[in-house]
Amino acid sequence: MNRAMSTISTHREMIRHGEFHLTRKKLKNKKMKKILIATEKPFAKSAVDGIKKILEAAGFETVLLENYAQKAELLQAASDADAIIIRSDIVDADVLNAAKNLKIVIRAGAGYDNIDLATATAKGVVAMNTPGQNSNAVAELAMGMMVFAARNNFNGSSGTELKGKKLGLHAFGYVSKAVATIAHGFGMEIYAFDPFVDKGAIEAEGIHYVDDVNELYKTCQYVSLHMPVNAQTKKSVNFDLLSLMPKGATLVNTARKEVIAEEGLLQMFAERADFKYISDVEPDCKSLIAEKFSGRFYFTLKKMGAQTSEANNNAGLAAARQIVDFFTKNDTTFQVNK
Repeated sequence: MNRAMSTISTHREMIRHGEFHLTRKKLKNKKMKKILIATEKPFAKSAVDGIKKILEAAGFETVLLENYAQKAELLQAASDADAIIIRSDIVDADVLNAAKNLKIVIRAGAGYDNIDLATATAKGVVAMNTPGQNSNAVAELAMGMMVFAARNNFNGSSGTELKGKKLGLHAFGYVSKAVATIAHGFGMEIYAFDPFVDKGAIEAEGIHYVDDVNELYKTCQYVSLHMPVNAQTKKSVNFDLLSLMPKGATLVNTARKEVIAEEGLLQMFAERADFKYISDVEPDCKSLIAEKFSGRFYFTLKKMGAQTSEANNNAGLAAARQIVDFFTKNDTTFQVNK
C-alpha cells in the first residue's frame, strides 16, 4: 500500500513538474505587449514613472521616445508597438501604416484631431482620448484669460469686473462644467448651448439652458469655446455669430483655432471697437490682429491649457490604465472612432 502510494505520489510530482515547465515555456513564447510613449513635448518625470509602473505591473514593456526631432524617429519606434500613448504628437496615415502591430493609440488629453481616425478605423486600430483629466487646468486658464481681458491686459488702466456678467459656454462637456463651477464663484450668470446634452443635465448645474446658438451669443458678454474640431464645428464661429454679442464682448478660445472663421474674426475686430479675443492658440491671422488691434487680444505662446503638473499626471496615468483595461478586459469605453 505504501509502495503504491509512493508511486502515485511520484507520478503526481512528474505531472506537476511537467506542467510547470510547459507553463514556463508558454509564458516565454508569449510575446510581451510593447507600449510606446511618444511625446515630442514630454510628460513630467513623475507622470512617466507612474505610467511605467501601471504598464509594467500588467506585464507590458514600456518604450520611451521623447523630444524627437524627426518624424522618422516616430515611425521607427512605432514599427513594433502594440499601443501608443501621445500628447500633441501627430499619428497620421504614415505612422499607422508603419505600426504593423498597433491595436490602440491614446491621446492623453481631450482633443484628438491629431489622430487620423479614418485610417485608424480602416486598420482596425482603436483610438481613445482621456476626457476630463485636463478639465480643471483648461478651466482655470479660461477664467484667468477672462480676468486678464476684463482688466485690459493688466496695462494699468481701469477695467471691469466679472461679477454680474453673463458667460456663455459654447458646448458643454467636462471643461465647461469646470469653468461653470469657477465662474459661479465669481458671481457670473451662466448660460450654455450644446445640442447633444440634455437640458436637465445643464440646468442641474445651475446653468441657463439655451437651445439656440444665436441666442447664446446675443445674451452673453463673454463666450467661452469648448467644442471639438469636426466637419460641423470648423469655422462655425463666424462674423454672423460674433456680431450678435452685446457691448463689451469678449471671446475666449481654449478649444482649437480651426473652429474660428478668421475672416469673420478680423471683420469683428474692425467693426466692433469693444470686441476682445483671448485665445490659447494663435490664429493664422495673428500678425494682422497685432498690427491693427493692439490691446484687444492675447494669445499664449503655445497651447498651454493642459500644461500643469496635475493635468500632466492625470492624463498620462489615465491613458496607461485605459491601455491595461483594453488588453485585459477589452474595454473600449473612451473609443472615439466607433
